[in-house]
Amino acid sequence: MLEYSSEADFQKALYWEASYEIVLALMAAYPHIDVDTVGLEQLRALIVALPNFADDPAVAHDELLSDILREWWEEANADF
Repeated sequence: MLEYSSEADFQKALYWEASYEIVLALMAAYPHIDVDTVGLEQLRALIVALPNFADDPAVAHDELLSDILREWWEEANADF
């Protein structure tokens, strides 16, 4: 699992196309959330609430959110 190498990395602006960076920010901001219980609307709210999220919330669609959720699940369940 890739981690932020510095506080500056964590503070970079996040946009929808940076799904992996969004996943890393979600994992850092919400370490106790069970990804298996997160729905798409909750995911959208969690992402938009990230302090460095800088994109238009209306741009996200279900397929994009599903991809981010899948990537978050994979990272959270990776065996390293």
